[in-house]
Amino acid sequence: MALMRNLTEDEVRDGYTDKDGFHNGAKQILEFDVPEISVKQGTGQLTSFKQLGFSGKGSNHKPDGWYLPDDFSRVAIILETKSSDKDVKNQEYVNELLYNVRVANNLYSRVVGILYNGEKQRVFLNDTEKEINIGLQGKQFYLELFEDFEIDKQQIYLTTMKINNILHYKFGVNDYYDRMVFTACALVAKRYGAPLTKGMSYNMFHYTILDTLSKSLEEAKKQNEKLDILIESYSKVQMNITNNQNAIDDFIFNVEIISDLINSKNWNGEDVMAIFFNEFNRYKGKSENGQVFTPDHVTSLMYRLINIDVKHDKILDAACGSGAFLTKAMSNMIKEVGGASTKKAKEIMSKQLFGIEIDKRVFSLACANMLIHKDGKTNLEQMDSTTQEACDWISSKGITKVLMNPPYERKCHPEIIVKNVLDNIVPHSIAAFLLPDKKLEKVSKKIVEKILSKHRILKIIKLPEKTFDEGITTSIFIFESGIPQNGEEIFTCYIKEDGLERVKNQGRQDIRHKWKSIEDKWVEIIKKQSGDSTIKWLNPNEHLSYQKDEIPFCAYEEDFIKTMTDYLLFKEEIDVKALKETLADKVIYFSSLSTSNEGNDLSIGIERGDILETD
Repeated sequence: MALMRNLTEDEVRDGYTDKDGFHNGAKQILEFDVPEISVKQGTGQLTSFKQLGFSGKGSNHKPDGWYLPDDFSRVAIILETKSSDKDVKNQEYVNELLYNVRVANNLYSRVVGILYNGEKQRVFLNDTEKEINIGLQGKQFYLELFEDFEIDKQQIYLTTMKINNILHYKFGVNDYYDRMVFTACALVAKRYGAPLTKGMSYNMFHYTILDTLSKSLEEAKKQNEKLDILIESYSKVQMNITNNQNAIDDFIFNVEIISDLINSKNWNGEDVMAIFFNEFNRYKGKSENGQVFTPDHVTSLMYRLINIDVKHDKILDAACGSGAFLTKAMSNMIKEVGGASTKKAKEIMSKQLFGIEIDKRVFSLACANMLIHKDGKTNLEQMDSTTQEACDWISSKGITKVLMNPPYERKCHPEIIVKNVLDNIVPHSIAAFLLPDKKLEKVSKKIVEKILSKHRILKIIKLPEKTFDEGITTSIFIFESGIPQNGEEIFTCYIKEDGLERVKNQGRQDIRHKWKSIEDKWVEIIKKQSGDSTIKWLNPNEHLSYQKDEIPFCAYEEDFIKTMTDYLLFKEEIDVKALKETLADKVIYFSSLSTSNEGNDLSIGIERGDILETD
């Protein structure tokens, strides 16, 4: 609606009163007059950036409005108002706004700039204009603009690769776990507002991350003292090179990119972080403790297969690694209850997700991963899941659902971990374990018998052969606790293809976006236990793995001739390799050549005696 009269800049900014009463200005519409903890906000023409905590070039400028959180990792807002007779298309006014946005960028990587004349607005995300076709809105609308973008997975791969290379070659951090820990801690610090800025020295850069970690974990450590391991792991990272300013600046720049991507509304749990961790693990598929990091599409499928009740279920991963299952569960559960700002979301993060990890450095990565994703009170424990201590801890939590990828190596005793988990969760709970296809047939028969005497396998879902780059073939084993197998048959099926393709140096990716429809199809098949030719029902007394169809034996004449020839050569003690080389030379260099009448075919002639003239 057009304005009845021209408004002054003060009226546009702070509102005005006429015969009809008070009319809101930008201050009231944006809710800059509503107090908010840990935020400086307001409007006026007398307050300079310097008074608001800025220094350096431009700090004497005076914005018309500001929203400046104490946490520099959050979004800031800078307002520029004009009287209603001024056109917001005027480039001079845009330049004025963008100058102030750049001043704010000295502390905030994400700044929304708003140019407003009482009727029309122009909005900028840093220096890029965002088309907005509605009138001025409340501040929350603008704060969420930076989060409303599709995640560019290719950018994440490339950025993470750059971070890895910077730490490896520019900082001289040779241990890949140290590179992971350092980057994860930088992301946590960024999440909690660490003022990481280009130009800072290495000592200041290192201290800022450490100081922010220490302060941000104070409250969380009241619930979980072992979060100190994160700080301890960070402190132990050794840098061989600390005087490369370009490397420091590049690292900060790329960490900011990853941090912004994680904060997208379209973030899907481990969807982003799996790429982050997989890049650092690219040169080493398995850790010393037999850990294999779980692909994101597998965590997504397993989450859906166990039908989590977001209101009541408590989820456990007793070999949580970097936290893939927990972050996936947290992301999905929070979406189902209406978003991270809801009261229930906070309850999910603090009371419904539990993890155990034995390796200290991997435990610190899991803590960092959860903290990056806004879980400030992580229920993680650093302990051995094969011990009675772990059994007691699990038993005390009232666990009702399990998502796990236990370590595969025999020395890690995955069968004991499976048994301990099933023995100590609530009876009739559903537990999904990702294990090598034949694992339950190769480990201690006695332990497997003990497991099946108290618990039953409901389903075995064999995954595609190429799911893991390490060449391990795996299946999802779904158990129900507290009910013995008693010979009850097991539903099994085989997902032969997942639609992922290998990308050079980046592992297998869903580049053609096939997985979503494949996942939907298989969730339905597994739920109905019908609808696919690969479905089989197993007798648990005979097999505990999916049984692929046997290929009928077929012998051909060529096979017979080859076998007989190999046997005769063996009896005559003829060197097969030398014979092949001689044959090749005779065929290529000493045979007679002729062409067919049409001139299209080349024939090679060689006398039988030529072949036999060998030593």
